[in-house]
Amino acid sequence: MADSEKMTINISVVDLGKIDLLVEEGHYANRTDFIRTGIRNQLDKHQDEVKQSVTRKTMVVGAVTYGRNSLEKRRAAGEKVSAWVVGSLIIADDVSAELALDTIESIKVYGVLKASDKVKNALADRIL
Repeated sequence: MADSEKMTINISVVDLGKIDLLVEEGHYANRTDFIRTGIRNQLDKHQDEVKQSVTRKTMVVGAVTYGRNSLEKRRAAGEKVSAWVVGSLIIADDVSAELALDTIESIKVYGVLKASDKVKNALADRIL
């Protein structure tokens, strides 16, 4: 697995013995297989929570523009934006305050933020 990371865990000797027993009985190929299966099962179980927590972070030097279409796609995907910009961030005039609230988690601009007054007011507590 080229895209994997090593992780170390500590478990009780009793739990380790139970894992070894399941491996010996053929339920899992080895300890690693057991642990990976457990992790995948937990990630599947919490899939909705993970999806709701997903935030796409944008860190840019230059200019970033968010329009209605791009933010509606993010809202449909359950994604939010955290935009960190050195330069200018433009939230297009076709973006409503409601859409901005639904899709923008936070904004930090070192430079200029251009957006309608309604959008700026709606996002006031999210502008860092």
